[in-house]
Amino acid sequence: MNPAEALVAARAVAERLREDAVARDRANRPPRAEIDLLRGSGLLALAPDDHRTTHAVTRTVAAGDASIGHLLGYHYLHLWRAALYDNADLARSLWREAATGTHFVAAVSNPRDTLTAAASGDALSISGRGAFATGCAVADRLLISAVRDDRASRLVAVVRGGADGVSHPPDWDNLGQRLTASGSIVLHDVRVGHGDVLGTFPTGEDESSPRWLRLSLVPLAFQAVLTQVLVGIAEGALDEAARYTRERSRPWPAGGLDRAVDDPHILAGFGELAATLRAARLLADDATRAFAEADARGLDLTAAERGRAALTVSAAKVVSTRLATEATSRIFEFTGARATTRSTGLDRFWRDARTLTVHDPVAYKSRELGAFLLTGALPPITAYS
Repeated sequence: MNPAEALVAARAVAERLREDAVARDRANRPPRAEIDLLRGSGLLALAPDDHRTTHAVTRTVAAGDASIGHLLGYHYLHLWRAALYDNADLARSLWREAATGTHFVAAVSNPRDTLTAAASGDALSISGRGAFATGCAVADRLLISAVRDDRASRLVAVVRGGADGVSHPPDWDNLGQRLTASGSIVLHDVRVGHGDVLGTFPTGEDESSPRWLRLSLVPLAFQAVLTQVLVGIAEGALDEAARYTRERSRPWPAGGLDRAVDDPHILAGFGELAATLRAARLLADDATRAFAEADARGLDLTAAERGRAALTVSAAKVVSTRLATEATSRIFEFTGARATTRSTGLDRFWRDARTLTVHDPVAYKSRELGAFLLTGALPPITAYS
């Protein structure tokens, strides 16, 4: 599937998701049927290192349903990062599975989780609880990040979805992103062979190590993907609100007009949001470009190059966060009071945006941008930037 075909497929998936998004959001069931829809579309099979295509597809699907766009973006991200580790054969195996279009990949990688891997005969035993294990409950393969029980190193292992010892408490009932299956995960003595470990790294490595610096692109990948999802939410919100305004909104009597779509207040409001959306799209695509270029540097990536990419991604994240929260709220000013009924489902866009925008405080991204402007300091490398 070439990039043009992928976008056609993504638009078809988004339209299908839009049709019953309100009902599915309300039901709050694990997104098994939605993952099957992605399997049937062929989108799971896209090359995960074609960032421009996968990010564009993620945004397109997110406009139809932000939860499913989120899951799809993370699927590509986790497959891509698998190739950054030492076990190239295992990474290639994951990519071959994904290329069939049948395997959905998720991960337990919250930097504040405490999963522990202990030696157990000729294998490892992983135990612990992970929070916000997005997509893991419906995944075919899981990437599990854990720390050795002696704290000497951390590792990433591949586990089959539904493996013995893996359970998913039904604790995801959040405000938005309700179909991301982002509840917790519990691992109890999950057996992992040494051949299923993607990589093991001493805790003392820092940016003086080319391998460590390359791995530091993973947080930027998360930020770039979430930026595209936020822009997708704004796109979906404006499309739905515009459709409602054309078909159902009534003109305000004081305006003296026969149609709501002729009201200058409504026209200007939608126009302002449309202009900001265009800017956010460009910034999001610029973030993807910067991230892709940094990734293409491989082990030759420098700290300065990584830092400049981080600034570009952070700028896009700041603007997309502001757009998503503003657009999903302001659409009610232009659609009218009747648009607040639950049956319209316009509130889901605000709920999704509000949930995603507190994933990590965007104020820290703004601070990094300000520090660079005033002092020239590049962003520190953290688990979130």
